[in-house]
Amino acid sequence: MQPTYNKQRAILSLLPLLTFVGLFLGAGLYLQSQGVDYAFYQLPAPVAILPAIVLAFWFNKASINQSVETFIKGAGHSNIITMCLIYLLAGAFSAVAGATGGVDAVVNAGLSLIPPAFLLPGLFLIAAVVSTAMGTSMGTIGAIGPIAYAISVKTGIDPALMAGTVVSGAMFGDNLSIISDTTIAATRTQGCEMKDKFRENLKIAMPAAALTVLLLVFLTPEPQVVDTKAFDWLLVLPYAFILVLAVMGFNVFVVLMSGIVFAALMGFTTGYETASFVKDIYKGFTDMQEIFLLSMFIGGLSEFIRINGGLDFLAKLVQKLTAVVAKWHRKVADQLGIAFLVLTSNLCIANNTVSIIVAGPVAKKLAEDGEISAKRSASLLDIFACVMQGSLPYGAQALLLGATFKISPWQVSTSSFYCFILAFTAIAVICLRRDKA
Repeated sequence: MQPTYNKQRAILSLLPLLTFVGLFLGAGLYLQSQGVDYAFYQLPAPVAILPAIVLAFWFNKASINQSVETFIKGAGHSNIITMCLIYLLAGAFSAVAGATGGVDAVVNAGLSLIPPAFLLPGLFLIAAVVSTAMGTSMGTIGAIGPIAYAISVKTGIDPALMAGTVVSGAMFGDNLSIISDTTIAATRTQGCEMKDKFRENLKIAMPAAALTVLLLVFLTPEPQVVDTKAFDWLLVLPYAFILVLAVMGFNVFVVLMSGIVFAALMGFTTGYETASFVKDIYKGFTDMQEIFLLSMFIGGLSEFIRINGGLDFLAKLVQKLTAVVAKWHRKVADQLGIAFLVLTSNLCIANNTVSIIVAGPVAKKLAEDGEISAKRSASLLDIFACVMQGSLPYGAQALLLGATFKISPWQVSTSSFYCFILAFTAIAVICLRRDKA
């Protein structure tokens, strides 16, 4: 039975979550001061959260058996388990489609279609398509970064501008893709269908992308010809296949299972082997191990926070912070509150998926109180998490591109124009379409 609301107990229930954030942030800052590469990614999140879980057991006013049941109830919630299964299938699809040569095919197909006068906007669109297809910004950057660097050296384009263009496109797909772990986390925590979140998100992402393309057209220097490698159009089809199925409204499990099989069939036409297919599926599963475990642990921790009133306390606190805006329009205030929550979370954690999982329950509470649709709250969670992630100089995206282009991560993050444009576009939509949330 959930205890009656008690402010002191509610605040106390949040300490384990703050402990997790503090450990994660503290370790990252310390290691960064020591000059460790990828400092914020040296302490695995599933390990950092273990002391927080122990603390939650300690603070919970119940027997150890009851606390274990509470934790298991949260970790085994249908939304959490569904999210974890989707992670596994998304990882398997990404691994199989990538192993067959699909990523290289998409990149070279895009480069072959770009007019020389539109090199920067074309590269942005290629990164956007690849990241939407792959569902990962890091995978996209890993695939396109070296190519973009070579183009930058050959053409003399400012490496910071080129790197910022790549991270911009990568964050577009990370935010929008139906197989992105951020999309999976946002839709499951808010309780909406992926196709609905995709359509809602598209209304904000597409105008931002169009403005970014126009800006990059203006910034593109003299036309340059870029050499491309041979590719097979068949290997591009699996990515289009799952996107079409998802938009048509098919169940996400059907979409991903079909995509895995279709990607393998296309690969078989170019020499992909059954033995590799089986191994790549398992590799895709293992690639999702960290986020799988963390999702379950966060689910268990969130249940302690929920039953002790922590979510209610946080929702009321955010509503107080947005009280001035609420006098003008309650829905606008609650949507800005959701944005503030996930921005702050991502600033501390430097991981957009984890920040969504952490902020998700409170965002859902704010959405319900403000009568905001689940698809809008899921969209805002994903958008602002990706905005912050693409703008962080200590985020994995900026660090990787900084190393690839041999420039400061700060130069990368300040050149990711799409992230800044996306933030302004989202705020404009919140304010101008306030009655359609």
